[in-house]
Amino acid sequence: MTAELVRGQNHPLSQVRLVIRISAGVPVLAGATLGDENGTVQGPQRVAHPGVPVLPGVEVSRQAATGHRLAVDLGALPEAVHRVDVFLALPNGAGAPLRFGALAAPHTTVEDPDGTELACYTLTGLDGETAVLALELYRRQGTWKVRAVGQGYAAGLTALLTDQGLREATDVAAAAHAAAVPGQAAAHGPFRTLSAPTSAPSAHEPSAPAPQDASTALPHDASASPARVTPALGPYDTGAPEPRTTTASGTPGPTPSLAPQQPEPAPPYDARNPYDTPASGTAPRDPGARVDYTHPGRRPHGTPPPVAPAVDDRPAQPVAGDAAGWSMEERLYNQVWGMFEDLARTAAAYRSAVDFADSRLEKELDQALTDPRGRLGTAGDAAREAAQARRTQLVDQARAVLDRDLAQLTAESEVVEPALPPAYARWDNPVWHGYRVPAEPPMALRLGDLHLPESVPLRIPLLVRLPLERGLWLDSGPAAASGGLPDSAELRHLAMEAAVALTARLLAVHPAGDFAVQVIDPAGTGSAAFAPLTRTGVLAAPPATGAAGVTEMLERLTRRVDLVQMAVRGGAPESLPADVDTARQLLIVNDFPHGFDDRAVTRLRYLADEGPDVGVHLLLVADREDAAGYGPLLDPLWRSLMRLTPVPDDHFADPWVGHAWTYEPSLVPPGSQIVHRVLTEVARDLTKPR
Repeated sequence: MTAELVRGQNHPLSQVRLVIRISAGVPVLAGATLGDENGTVQGPQRVAHPGVPVLPGVEVSRQAATGHRLAVDLGALPEAVHRVDVFLALPNGAGAPLRFGALAAPHTTVEDPDGTELACYTLTGLDGETAVLALELYRRQGTWKVRAVGQGYAAGLTALLTDQGLREATDVAAAAHAAAVPGQAAAHGPFRTLSAPTSAPSAHEPSAPAPQDASTALPHDASASPARVTPALGPYDTGAPEPRTTTASGTPGPTPSLAPQQPEPAPPYDARNPYDTPASGTAPRDPGARVDYTHPGRRPHGTPPPVAPAVDDRPAQPVAGDAAGWSMEERLYNQVWGMFEDLARTAAAYRSAVDFADSRLEKELDQALTDPRGRLGTAGDAAREAAQARRTQLVDQARAVLDRDLAQLTAESEVVEPALPPAYARWDNPVWHGYRVPAEPPMALRLGDLHLPESVPLRIPLLVRLPLERGLWLDSGPAAASGGLPDSAELRHLAMEAAVALTARLLAVHPAGDFAVQVIDPAGTGSAAFAPLTRTGVLAAPPATGAAGVTEMLERLTRRVDLVQMAVRGGAPESLPADVDTARQLLIVNDFPHGFDDRAVTRLRYLADEGPDVGVHLLLVADREDAAGYGPLLDPLWRSLMRLTPVPDDHFADPWVGHAWTYEPSLVPPGSQIVHRVLTEVARDLTKPR
């Protein structure tokens, strides 16, 4: 089954020898760049193009054509190569097309040597670009994947190569255009072994960089750019390459689904945690390019998508579930992640344009001051006013593009939010009023909402895949306060409310009996907050209190993890003792680390590390400052958890460009009884005979 990719989606590759086919409406030149682990192209010897069609592991067409057949052998690539980027460019010359936006969308397919399609991608949404980065083959943790990129460059192939760190970009682009012969549509020859090029590279292969030890990793500050930014003149200067931000490789994303079209977006990470790093990503789009929010429908492979007629030059009305996927739930999940990525990139484009306008203003003012004739009199004032006017014009242009994109995303959000299933929906969504206990668990869960300063009214749901791969930590300390909350008691109360709301959601979206909740409340301070869970009877056991209760609960869950691990490794899961609850477990710990001795802390760390793989998950409600007395003992535990806050806080960073996103928890509206009604329904279903 072919995986039909959309922009930003990736797909694992089961083969190392591949054929990439490209079809376009007019002759285009095709090539590939070989990048290191940061995506940097280390010299012209790492660029395959019509003038140099064969490199170790890659062979491309020798001329411009409407159809291309690129051969890739991932096993023959140099050891230092971690990425293969496939690009397209419109050839220079009289009669050549001016931009991709005026042409039919190019279509790409990735095949194995036998011709079986593994993945395909149609490059929709292009406008004024003359070069485009189509696909990226990248290696992560020893596994190769393909990602649909679709990043266009209005300034052409030179800008694309410059963006990848190639210093000789101008010369390489000129050589590629000179070697391409426009108008001839000939595909390349049969697949061949690519262990060596026909002509050796002119420079020695650079050695792979030494891996960085996590203990020496630098802290990541969300207020600073987390990425390498290639210098550029600006997105609105003709002939200048656009600014582009490229993130470094980081933690892997959620566990991939077996469904061939399941996307694998990397989750947001805590920008204040030096051990929580972004996954490799793609760049913000051109600020002046049209944002395309539609996904091509399923169609026979090789057939370009139909072009919808424009009505008064307005974009088509958004539709809920307008994304790839096998079910409506999966399509909505993919659509939400697409909205998240689009907002991240359009904001990055706007910020890049403003930074460029500011830097150019500063440069022009410096030039005016260095000219003796401009320091005094009306000439200097006129020069400064003209510079300010140019800066204002650039910022206004960028803001207009941002406002257009925000309007389209807001319109999409207005149709998507009402269509979300309970696992993805806010508590005020009417879908909860018709709630029934589901027969199957969901693929993801909503933890809250995210927004940027440029888009305060627009909230993007923060969805994480289930089962949870990381435990959760609800920060009840003063570090979570933003906006002058009065005292720590109020923060603790809000953190407990957020924990109960999240627990109720987890119980509600799983089939009855498939998910159990255990509570540790050493001092009994959370009894009032846990009342919705205890009154409805959905807890697997009463909350554990006191040192003895803490020890007994941790021993029971540790034993469950050990037994399930042994049963799974031995291939005999049915041999578990009768007293072992096979349902997934959520352990809520209140006021951690109060009431925990060193032995209890060690067991909790064991559950955090080993529990998720066998169905035991943690939810800690704690103030990290309270744990300072334990020294470095608890640092590994905190680093393994995803931090949430009971009040808005800008500690999340997206995996594409690393913006600081403000997180808001998903709380129950004041006075609402929806959680009580939902938990009552869950408890009623638990008592039914099985």
